[in-house]
Amino acid sequence: MRAIANRSKWLFALIGLFLFGLCILGYRFFTNAEGWTGMKYNKHLFESGTLVSGGKILDREGVPLAYNEDGARRFNDDRAIRMSTLHTIGDLEGYISTGIHARYKSVLTGYSYIDGLYNTVANGSGNDITLTISAELCATAYRALDGRKGVVGVYNYRTGEVLCCTSAPSFDTRNRPSEQEVKENDSYEGVYIDRFVSGEYVPGSIFKIVTAAAAIDNIPDIYSQTFECDGEYNIGEGIVKCNGVHGKISFEKALSHSCNCAFAQIAEQLGNQKLQEEAEKLGFNDSSAAGGNYLNFTGNKIDLSKAKKLDLGWAGIGQYTTKVNPCRYLTLVGAIANGGASPKPYVVSKITTSSGIKVFSQKTKLMDEYMSGETASKLKKMLRFDVEDVYGDWSFPNLEMCGKTGTAEVGGDKRPHAWFVGFSQREDLPLAVVVIIENGGSGSGNAIPVANRVMQEAKKLYEN
Repeated sequence: MRAIANRSKWLFALIGLFLFGLCILGYRFFTNAEGWTGMKYNKHLFESGTLVSGGKILDREGVPLAYNEDGARRFNDDRAIRMSTLHTIGDLEGYISTGIHARYKSVLTGYSYIDGLYNTVANGSGNDITLTISAELCATAYRALDGRKGVVGVYNYRTGEVLCCTSAPSFDTRNRPSEQEVKENDSYEGVYIDRFVSGEYVPGSIFKIVTAAAAIDNIPDIYSQTFECDGEYNIGEGIVKCNGVHGKISFEKALSHSCNCAFAQIAEQLGNQKLQEEAEKLGFNDSSAAGGNYLNFTGNKIDLSKAKKLDLGWAGIGQYTTKVNPCRYLTLVGAIANGGASPKPYVVSKITTSSGIKVFSQKTKLMDEYMSGETASKLKKMLRFDVEDVYGDWSFPNLEMCGKTGTAEVGGDKRPHAWFVGFSQREDLPLAVVVIIENGGSGSGNAIPVANRVMQEAKKLYEN
């Protein structure tokens, strides 16, 4: 009897271990199965390491950007659309880690905890993803860049929808360059990086928006001050050179004429701490707004802790060690347009099953407030004055644009980066735009025409 009892104990112990093992297996299956199905050895989805099965990826108008046909993954027939949307959609091999094919791989395959990949295998497709971008608008942006490296982004500053996020250089998925070409050809430098969400750039004079905000918040008499500009400003430890000789100039004129001397003096009045604090209030050194189903972008960065007087002068005009990300900076100008706060940017609008059942719909969510409504209103007037006073409304017909150019020096014998950031103040056109052309020269001469061309195309989306 005692032997039977002992054997029973061992049996119960083995059953307990078996059940414990089942629990561990179940937990691992529940937490990892989605990832396991997306491994490249899964022949239901991959062929020679390339994704061949998945739902459709559509633009905001329902234009197919990627889809399955005859057992293979296809892209849009228009080459400009393929090139301009590559980084948003992503490649099939997964080199572009921020693209939809990589980030939403399990969604596209239609995997579920109940059916696994049964529906995908049976029907040849998974879930469909509809994006906020316009294929034609992205193609317009790509053509406007005209073979130059850089970024064009357009964002609805009320809803958070990204209508355009074109990054160059790109490549055609129907004629993919070899790894050797990518390594040896400078025209493919950084081709796998989506510069819109992952790029970091010297801001140049677009940073004067930040310095202007700091002045508005911290220098009570800033609007009554005037600044002397004779082409350079001696800050004590060295000289900050200007792009012109502006003579006696007001605060508003200093921004519209992008006077380096004036903004170096303003930075000197502010000091390291106040300028650093203002920049951080405006979203620098903070990546908390990214992630989830919203765009996961690189943050803007600034560190004035070790800046000397001359460094601070250059920092005030965007030429110190400060770096900005195009997407993040777009949300900053969007906040100015929107009264102090802007929504998180996103590109996935909705997800539906192959039978048309909606399983996800993105919602607008505001980020933390960048600035007070009063500061936003004052900056908005100044950026509108920039266009009226210098760039000219003729540069942006019927758009009522506000904005700022930048010509960011990058050192060595390279040409500066050309910037434009701005927004339409029309109530029926709540769009902000960012353009950066790497080594593109003058912001006003090169970035503004690109911004106008893209915004004119974007306007058509709100007229139809």
